[in-house]
Amino acid sequence: MAREVWRDSADNEAASAVFHLIQQLIDRYRVNRPVMPLVVVQAADAGAAPEIDARVEQLVHQVHRANELRRVPVRLLDGEGATPYEAALDMVRTLSEKPWETRENTQYKTFAFPRSRLLGAIEQATAAVVEQSDGNTSEVREERILEQLSRLRWRSGRPRGGTRWAALRQSVRPETFVGALFIALLSVLLGEIDWLLTALVAAVALIGLAVVGLASRAAPPLLWLRRASRWFATTSSLAASSTGYPSDGWSWLSPSGSWRVIRARAAAVAERVADAGAGDEYARQFHLELRVQALLEDLRHNYRPHSLDWRRSKRTVPPVVFLPRATQDNGGILLINAINSVRSRRSEVDPLLLLASLQAPEIMRHTPPLPPERPGPGAPSGSSGARARYERWADDLSLGQSPVAAATLAWVLLLPLSTEKLTHEHAHAQLVTHRVRRTWAWWVMSRASIAVLVVGSLLGAFLWAGTWRDTYCHGPLTDRNTDAIWAGEDGDRECVGVATAPEVFFARGNDLELNGAGKGITFERIEQAIRDENDDIEPGDAYVTVVYAGPLTATGKDREATRKGLEELTGVYLQQRAVNKTVRRSVKLRVLTANGGEDMLRQLTAVRKIIEVARRDPSVVGVVGLGRNTQESEKATKLLREAGLPLVNTTNSSSDLPREFPNYFGLAATDEEQTHVLGLVARQIAKDLDRPHAIVLSREDRNGDLDRYTAEQREAGRKMLEDADFELGKDVTYDLVGGASLNAPLTTICRAERVPDALYFAGRVEDVPTLMRGLSETTGCSDRRMTVFTGDDLTKGTFDDSTSIAANVTLYHSSLAPLDRGKNLGFYGDAYRTLRALHPEKEVTALASGGPAYEDGLFASGQTVISYSATAALYDAAARGDQRRSAAETWATLHTVDLNNMPTGTVSFSRARSSVSDNVHGLNIVKVVRPGPSAERTLVCGKPAGVSPPLTAKDCRP
Repeated sequence: MAREVWRDSADNEAASAVFHLIQQLIDRYRVNRPVMPLVVVQAADAGAAPEIDARVEQLVHQVHRANELRRVPVRLLDGEGATPYEAALDMVRTLSEKPWETRENTQYKTFAFPRSRLLGAIEQATAAVVEQSDGNTSEVREERILEQLSRLRWRSGRPRGGTRWAALRQSVRPETFVGALFIALLSVLLGEIDWLLTALVAAVALIGLAVVGLASRAAPPLLWLRRASRWFATTSSLAASSTGYPSDGWSWLSPSGSWRVIRARAAAVAERVADAGAGDEYARQFHLELRVQALLEDLRHNYRPHSLDWRRSKRTVPPVVFLPRATQDNGGILLINAINSVRSRRSEVDPLLLLASLQAPEIMRHTPPLPPERPGPGAPSGSSGARARYERWADDLSLGQSPVAAATLAWVLLLPLSTEKLTHEHAHAQLVTHRVRRTWAWWVMSRASIAVLVVGSLLGAFLWAGTWRDTYCHGPLTDRNTDAIWAGEDGDRECVGVATAPEVFFARGNDLELNGAGKGITFERIEQAIRDENDDIEPGDAYVTVVYAGPLTATGKDREATRKGLEELTGVYLQQRAVNKTVRRSVKLRVLTANGGEDMLRQLTAVRKIIEVARRDPSVVGVVGLGRNTQESEKATKLLREAGLPLVNTTNSSSDLPREFPNYFGLAATDEEQTHVLGLVARQIAKDLDRPHAIVLSREDRNGDLDRYTAEQREAGRKMLEDADFELGKDVTYDLVGGASLNAPLTTICRAERVPDALYFAGRVEDVPTLMRGLSETTGCSDRRMTVFTGDDLTKGTFDDSTSIAANVTLYHSSLAPLDRGKNLGFYGDAYRTLRALHPEKEVTALASGGPAYEDGLFASGQTVISYSATAALYDAAARGDQRRSAAETWATLHTVDLNNMPTGTVSFSRARSSVSDNVHGLNIVKVVRPGPSAERTLVCGKPAGVSPPLTAKDCRP
């Protein structure tokens, strides 16, 4: 319930009746906004004693006190002036220039009176010119008045110099709306950009506020668009008064024409104001009514609907003006007549409610005198009588404005109060007023609420932007990219996903260089070269998109951990360059990079992002890469299959994936195929040994690296050794705590009752130095000849370390790609020349002399060659016959790929393999002996990719 703010007793029945009428008009305004009368109360007996007039006057004061503190905008008037005109004008100025008695407890902000201020400026300019007049002609006076208006900037009471800086400082204080908005925006910008740019933006914003402040205090070029100027130039009340001037022609789109109208009407009004000051009664009536019209228009505008600040929903009570004693001498009656006249000739209804009292002898009349009151039903009494008179007044309003009743004060509701009701005190009724509630619109659309909302929204956006920055690799407040996200904790964070935004650059700052003749060409340069090729594809070109997915980042500072990604991405680039620039195929090749994290430990995240991109981009035809076999590889391949995307794998040697997933096309020999050929060597070694004994040494399954390659290698190696007639000991495993922990496992192996003749090492290339050091130093193994078999991961080894191969060890490993058995040996020279163009100085190291180009460190690992071939195979299926194909069509076409001019032989996925010996994958078996840089690599045997006779023991002599 609303809080009670005033309580008093009614001194008489008349006071109670008038009080309830005014309160009903005020309180019902929110519901139906009734037309507001000019209520005039007066003793009905013209010869009433002065104390009766005092009671009527006290009645007005009582209603004023009742509404003064209840958030109703009220103003008690008492005109001051030498003449009724000056007194009435003073009251109008009081209403428009001085604060109303709402104090600081109001429903909404204080009223604005721009139209009244414009007229005040004209009055101020006219007064200044008239005071200095020396008998100038009217034309000269008009020009001087307009000049004075320009100096006043068409505003009365313009603030002087020295306050502008204070106003600017005031505007950016934190507790103000502009200040809160300014600080919040700077906070958001500081989170988005660096502090120097933020400071620059702040300086520019302050300058902008200063400029806006100056413009708002000057006559801006858009002055004709101001609300007050538009009213002044279009109101019909001034059209007739300025017939000798161009008084029509204001337009939104015509500054010059609008200015002519405004200046002409200002000159006309100034003339009337000057005449009024000289005592012209007609000019005074015009001046007063124009001032009243501006006041009423301003009040109406303060209650207008459909405003951006919802002011009509916030202001639910009308403005109320009280004239405790209105007489001819104090300008009260003149003011009431002026309001009535303006309302009668205007069609707009304003919200002003006025309550005035007349002394008993006074007559509220116009010229001619008022007609007799219309007879009506029986005389009402009490509050019902006051209400009935209001209803009758509202009913007669249209008639009161008609020409036949022009003499009637149509907007005046006269309440003659009988002496009996003014003196009857038997009721002593209690009069109560309650605080006017603020509406929900005030809470929603108040300055404080909007400031809190804006600041809260900006703060929320700032925090949200921080979350985006912590979630997405490119996550600003706007234009964030969700295809690449941050994964891992602070010290283990990697950008994982697909680089579909220019700002997402997986190799940014990665200065790892290619080996051999590729020295000087960094990872960052290779990735940028792919971006450049993509950018060179014209909007109208036909193209297909291939996504390369590999380990493009490393969590630690060891850039070498990204070498696999660098070499594979180099092969993808070489194929893209060949398609787009060398061969100039009509269907271009676009490449997107996808990062699966260090060692592909986050490949599921990358694959899910690839699928999201493919759903949006129909040009995506498949994936190249995912060349590390982990425990997530199966699920990743399954997700791609469900999304309809084929996967052309590079170096993953899994034996299970090609059997289980029809969308999997691998270029590397599987673990079973590799161990089958290694078995041809191992069987011959076993024949030369007495009771050959072997052990499988492998990484533990649960060591945090999700490695599946070593598990499959362990199973395939065990079977190979058994088939080669080795007696197998118990498997030995090692963990990766702080690196490969091989001391304890090698001690167990080397000090066992039977030291093995052979080891199958199911590990990774990075573990080999530790293994070799242990075999050369551990008692029991250091003085024993031993053979180590392992998989194709050793292709990446350079064996430059002096302990890379133990002196007593012979190492056999399979290779990723048979570089010496391909038909297109010209590939290496072309690739070298293409990459040389990427060198910052265009002077890369020359290819190694004295041997084939493929033995150069740039190509020796085979990863560049095999990713080149994989990309070529996928592109051939996607653009067969120079026609773009969908991902589904590409998947189907991959089964018919038969590229016979690849660096490793023929790339084909068409032949059904009946056994591991009868396969289409190329591989070599390499023998490595002697430690250090003098390590000798010998090619034992091998076969090119494509259909070729199976290898036999005769081909693979140890």
